[in-house]
Amino acid sequence: MSYDLYIGDRTFSSWSLRGWLMLEKFGLPHRAHLVGLYDGTFHSDLAQLTPARLVPVLRTPDGMVIGETLAMAETLNERHPDAGMWPADPEARALARWLSAEMHAGFGGLRSACPMQLLHQYQGFVVSDAVRADLDRVEQLWALARDRHGAGGPWLFGTYSLADVFFAPVAARIAGYDLPVSDAARAYVAHVLADPTFRQWRAMGLVKTYDPVPYAMDLPSRGWPGPQVLPAKPVTAQTSENPSCPYSGEPVTDFMELDGRVFGFCNPFCRDKTVNDPEAWPQFMALP
Repeated sequence: MSYDLYIGDRTFSSWSLRGWLMLEKFGLPHRAHLVGLYDGTFHSDLAQLTPARLVPVLRTPDGMVIGETLAMAETLNERHPDAGMWPADPEARALARWLSAEMHAGFGGLRSACPMQLLHQYQGFVVSDAVRADLDRVEQLWALARDRHGAGGPWLFGTYSLADVFFAPVAARIAGYDLPVSDAARAYVAHVLADPTFRQWRAMGLVKTYDPVPYAMDLPSRGWPGPQVLPAKPVTAQTSENPSCPYSGEPVTDFMELDGRVFGFCNPFCRDKTVNDPEAWPQFMALP
């Protein structure tokens, strides 16, 4: 049986990113349902999920409704003790919970001044004292986790854990506003941006366009600082190399071109998320 996850717009909803990562990164079956943050349907979309009033919201296979990402994380950890969601070492696990709880409750200066956006990187953002203080605290916590428990890999506690889930939107903010951080922190941000699962979330978010763009700033911008994306484009075609969609297995109806080759998908969303970042999708990359 599968979880149902109700999320806001992927390009902007930092809390929704957390909810999705804790299911996707640990292999927990789920279906995502998009709630209309900017479409005027937000409250009606959540009406069936009382008493939820924010996204994300999780509904368990047995019908229990859970709001707030910290509660979701602990519930999933209880239900899936073998998934390795928190570090196995008790000291590391306690610190990971501490860091995640502090992220969940604090860092108001960074949150308010730098809303998460995954479109581009702003240039010339002026860092206030409040944002600088939050960045200093983020660096302190990241360095502490890495120094004490990060020897086993590139993530905060070596291997991927819920602590990385909770700080993924922080890494996105640092990237999206080109915030001044140390080389060590910048390396961690780059690792988050290069993670295929994070890239998939961003690619799906870019399928939807906005006019006006939420949280837009009157600043110059340049391309998103993540890995360079392969140059794919949607095309009108009658045939493709693959007769069935690499994701669903259904017959193809929509097409894209990559390196002069045409590939097919079962709907525009499957095509467009692939156009936005082909290498983020192993099912697709198995074709070319």
